[in-house]
Amino acid sequence: MKEEHRTLTMLVQNEPGVTARVSGLFASRNYNIETICGAPTANPEMSRITITTRTHPDQLEQIMKQLRRLINVIKVRDMTADDAVRREMAMICVRARAKDRPEIRSIVQTFRGRIVDTGSTHYIIEATGSQAKINALIRLLEPMGIKKLARSGILALYREAD
Repeated sequence: MKEEHRTLTMLVQNEPGVTARVSGLFASRNYNIETICGAPTANPEMSRITITTRTHPDQLEQIMKQLRRLINVIKVRDMTADDAVRREMAMICVRARAKDRPEIRSIVQTFRGRIVDTGSTHYIIEATGSQAKINALIRLLEPMGIKKLARSGILALYREAD
């Protein structure tokens, strides 16, 4: 069986150590976490943890069962389906020589990003979108010289029924 890229999200109790227990479950079973992002929800007693991983379908079933057994986990969902909205945020510090500045601004505008900091030798760019969009932006900025890069990991929510 072929490994598939999966996005899992879970509602958990907003208590110390929950993220450590979730990531520990992955580590103890030798499952790799590609990205992990956790933050409180609108309900301050709950947090949402979103994890991306590559796994075989049978392993995914095991991961989901094991996550559901953790005491502080309220709900677990596979958000890989098309009816989920998935986004990632990146901040990219790129070398901005005078001759490259107009091209960098054009690239950023094309990707609906923002230049959030301007220095004499750099720009810091903020961009939000699909993982593919962020990867494409990075590829276009690489020739200018990426100095630093920070990515949030994927966040996901299911679309609401109308």
